[in-house]
Amino acid sequence: MSSKEVKISSLIDKAVFDYNLIEDNDRILIGASGGKDSTVLIEYFAQRAKRPVSNFEYKALNIQTDFSPAFPEYIKEKFEEWQVPFESIKVNVLERLKDGKKMNCYWCSTQRRTELINYALKNGYNKIALGHHMDDVLETLLMNIFSKAEMSTMIPKLKYEKYPLTIIRPLYYVQEEQIKKYISELKLDSFTCTCDYQENSNRKGARKKLEELTDSNPLKKQKLFDSLKNINSLYLP
Repeated sequence: MSSKEVKISSLIDKAVFDYNLIEDNDRILIGASGGKDSTVLIEYFAQRAKRPVSNFEYKALNIQTDFSPAFPEYIKEKFEEWQVPFESIKVNVLERLKDGKKMNCYWCSTQRRTELINYALKNGYNKIALGHHMDDVLETLLMNIFSKAEMSTMIPKLKYEKYPLTIIRPLYYVQEEQIKKYISELKLDSFTCTCDYQENSNRKGARKKLEELTDSNPLKKQKLFDSLKNINSLYLP
């Protein structure tokens, strides 16, 4: 076991412990995009399921849209090697777009999330695990500040009010650069979305702002993240 693997698995373990993300008798559906984030998350679940005390079930589900690239075969092969239960379903996202609206990353992710929810409800899963990491959390913070004038972001555990489902984000303490290095250690290429609608994504701009704000420095990103849990309300309006 490499030092990077220990580091990432311990960070995920800490998030799972701090926020009680995995509980006895959980049935967890994991969003599998084929990208580095969800692949690292799924590898963690595969390894955790082999621990002596492991009283949960999980399954990886890929939502294949009408314009997204095919799920990478080499990732499927890894899933088989890791003994990951896996399924892929096809969804036509473009036909759901309302007249006059432009396709964008947010709309696409919303539709894929809807399919994950529907599948989870239909098949008796009580939690959905997503591969959002610390950089995603900080980017969302900046997006909400600049577009909504609101201090808010993704949280590690979100229980839906309308459904008997909880969203969990076990990669909450993991930075993107750590994931990139670990994927390299696993000898897996970094698969990314290459659709034609990424230019309509606000997240792309937020990612650039985050890198500028922190000088792409992991320690500065950690400080910014830690500040979310260290709010001094006496010095805020």
